[in-house]
This record gives sequence, structure tokens and C-alpha cells, in this order.
Amino acid sequence: MGHLQYHSYGRMAERLGQYVPGAFVSATLIEILKQLVSEEEAQLCSVMPLRIVPAEKMAKIWKMSVDEAREILDRLAGKGVVYAFAKEDGIKYGLAPPVLGFVEFSLMRTDGKLDAKRLSELYHQYCQVEGDFVQQHGAVQEPAFTRVYAGEDALEDMSAEVLPHDRVSVGIDNATCITVGLCYCRHKMEHLGQACSAPQEACLTFNEVARYLADYGIAKEISKEEAHRIVKECMDSGLMQIGDNTKSELAVICNCCGCCCDLLLGYKKYGSSGLVSPSAFIAEIEPQTCISCGECYERCPVDAIDTSGEKPVVKKDVCLGCGVCARFCPSSSCFLHLRPERPYIPEDSIEKIYVSAIHAGKLGNYIFADQTSRIQALLRKVVNKAVTLRSVKTVLLSQSVQNTALRLMRKGDRT
Repeated sequence: MGHLQYHSYGRMAERLGQYVPGAFVSATLIEILKQLVSEEEAQLCSVMPLRIVPAEKMAKIWKMSVDEAREILDRLAGKGVVYAFAKEDGIKYGLAPPVLGFVEFSLMRTDGKLDAKRLSELYHQYCQVEGDFVQQHGAVQEPAFTRVYAGEDALEDMSAEVLPHDRVSVGIDNATCITVGLCYCRHKMEHLGQACSAPQEACLTFNEVARYLADYGIAKEISKEEAHRIVKECMDSGLMQIGDNTKSELAVICNCCGCCCDLLLGYKKYGSSGLVSPSAFIAEIEPQTCISCGECYERCPVDAIDTSGEKPVVKKDVCLGCGVCARFCPSSSCFLHLRPERPYIPEDSIEKIYVSAIHAGKLGNYIFADQTSRIQALLRKVVNKAVTLRSVKTVLLSQSVQNTALRLMRKGDRT
């Protein structure tokens, strides 16, 4: 039975690994999956395509009735293991990846259906003690899956240089649905006895992701006014805002601290910008007015302030442009200005997946997504190998080819 269990959970882990950045398959990940799903559910998850599909499609793949498939999908969606997005033509389901997926969603639940303490221990082991998973995420060349949003109060003097997608407030005002849930990182640290005093009810989700979380009781739907209040409260607490790395389709805004956040801890430990992309801005300190109080050094979530000299200076290669230092500087000596070159931000999640899948050598996984076909499994390997060739990668990332591919992908045409 132990061998069979590992086979089912191992196949699910390998299926999760097909995503970009994916999942690092290890004994700890297997234990995490055992906490989230049964052996039978793991086997079913392992054959879910990479695309979101209706329950009718999953019923055919699973060889069961539509009602049975929908019941299983809804049960998994309630655990945060499966996405359930309400589309114009009905609900579509997809296996949730670890990040911006089941890792966060499983610890948002407060109803006791999942063992939060055990999951917290396993997530800490997986992300921070072992570190392979975090390093794998950081190895993605571009674009990073998340990005930093500069605190808007630090941008007041640069209104002409601030674009709509630079502002959290614009994402809130344009949202069709907003929810708030427990911060995964601080909730996890609380179970480990290491949480800081920052607010925990601070993870904001938007639009179809928010609707999914609200419908399945994972997070609480709130008004736009409440979302603005939460962001301000978190900024007043010295937290930085990190969201999904797209110009449109805002899905999540996390309010992060440097002591609990897995992304920021990984960034500080491994120094990889593949984990989180900086904002379009960077901090600077005016030495003439700086009073050397140390507030910027104490507040910076990523240790980007160098105090070895007579006056503190910003480490340009480390600063993520969050604006926390500027917000709390008592002499107004810290400020943000536009970076010499704006970081690349994909237009939407489709562009983000297309570009990152090419860099990661995983484009074939998204083109040939049928997990039950041996022919498609072979084609996945062939395409994935081909896109690692420099000449092929150059062509696929050329503007003309990329524009055509994205147009077809947005239409749902896999050709």
C-alpha cells in the first residue's frame, strides 16, 4: 500500500512540476499532498490537463458521471487544490499550482478541515529549510511570477511617471470582486511560534480568483473601501505590497513583511530576482539631509540599506522599490525615483506563461496538455527539448511570432 500511495502522490507531484515554475518533487512535497488529498484524489489530480476545463471534460477523462466529477472537483476546490473559475459558459476547473495556489489557499481556511499546524511545519520545511523549491522558482529567467508595488504615498511627487498598473489603488477600483484572507506566511509562522505582530488578515485577492475563494469559503468578500483601508493599515505597519506580475487581470496583493514572507526570505537568502520583480522605482538617500537615525535600515524588508559608511546608502542591486524607507524616514531624506529601465511586466497571465515557459523549457506542457495520451507525452518532451535550443527560443520570443502565438492562445486555439 505504501508503494501504491507514493505512486499516486508521486504522479500528482510530477504533474504539478509541469507548471512554470512548477513544484520541486521531494519527500516533503509528498507529505504535503497527503495532508491535502486522499490517494484516490491524488490519482485524479495527476491526469488533470494544464488548461482549465468544465466538469464535463473532467468526467470524460476520469471516466465517471458529470455529477460525480463535479462533486470531486468542488471538494478539491474547497481545499484550495483545484481552481474553480466562473466563466460565461459555466464553471471551469484547473489543478492549482503551489504558489498563488494551494500553498496559500490551504492556510487561509480557518474551519479546521485541514491540519494547519502540520501543514505549516511541512511548508516551512519545504520552502525554507530545504530551499530547493524556492531556488527553483528563482531560477526562472523572466518574467518573475510576482512583482513589487511601490507604496503610493511615496510616488506623490512623480505622478507623471506613474502608470496605472503601478498603483494598487487602480487595481482595487477596477475589481469586480475582492476578498481578504489570512496571510499564509504569518499564519504559518504563528504555528511555528515565530510570527511577527503585523496584521494577518491581509491577503487580498481580486476578480475571478476572489470570486472562487469567496464561493468556496476560503476568503471573505469585502468592499473596495475595505480593501483600501486594509492596504493603508498594512502600509502603516511597514509592510510592502507584492502582487502577480501582469499589467492587467489583477489576482492578488499580498502585504508582506521581511521576517515571515517566503518570497522575501528566499530573495534575501538566494538573491534571485526570479522570485519577485522590483517595482519601476528605486530608493535613494539624500546624504545632506540624512540624520543617520537608522530607521531606513530597520524598516527595509530586504536589507537593502548599507550602513557601513558615514551615511546610509541604498544597495541598488538589492532594492525592490517598495518605498517603505521613504514612508518612515523622519527627515524625508529617503525617496523613490524612476529606475533607468522599467522592469518587464507581461500584459496578462497568458503572456507571462508563454514567455516563462519558453525560458524554462516547458512550452510543450501547455501545448500538449493531455495527461492520458502517450503520444502527447512524447510530443511534450520533443517540444520542451526544442525550445531549449537558442535559435528556436530566439524565434519564439521574436515580436512577430510572439504576437501571433499570444493572439491564438487568447482565442483558445492550441495550434
